[in-house]
Amino acid sequence: MTGSTEGTSGTGDTSEDQVLDQWSRRLTQALQILDLKVDHGLVRRLADESAQAVNGSAGPVSALLVGYAAGLAAQHGKTTPTEAVESAAQVVLQLCEHGADGGPDSKGWSSTAQ
Repeated sequence: MTGSTEGTSGTGDTSEDQVLDQWSRRLTQALQILDLKVDHGLVRRLADESAQAVNGSAGPVSALLVGYAAGLAAQHGKTTPTEAVESAAQVVLQLCEHGADGGPDSKGWSSTAQ
């Protein structure tokens, strides 16, 4: 999961990857989160697996919630922004293994809290 680098999808850089890199840089600058290196491969995997586990709308919702959880964790100094994203994404990917039902949320969040 952490083997991906910014702008790569495992198949080599394409013009689409370059546009996405540029867009990510513009967003991080505009949102003043300059210490975040966006792992596009992780975001794609998160969105794809969420959509497959639940439905098509789960991908963007999952990405938003991972970003929010990571922001909270990083803000409180618990971790770096990149580590916080990876940790939150791992929780979501584990939930995707159970689909829309089951998983840690059926027992409570005490062991998965960010």
